[in-house]
Amino acid sequence: MTLLMNGSTEPCVQLVISSIGVVGVAEQNRSHSSRFFEFLTKELALDQDRINICFFPLEPWPIGKKGTLMTFL
Repeated sequence: MTLLMNGSTEPCVQLVISSIGVVGVAEQNRSHSSRFFEFLTKELALDQDRINICFFPLEPWPIGKKGTLMTFL
């Protein structure tokens, strides 16, 4: 699969993060984003403009686990 980012097919990353109670507010995501960008630019030798991060906060009630919902775990 080829991913086009900023009009280029050069190597890039799109990181999708979904979590319950960890990625819910801008202040948290700003801190997470900074650390992920630091890691990805260092480990993959990518420029920051070749990285996109999407944060998706989740509610526990629509997530099933261990025969129940995360709400009850």
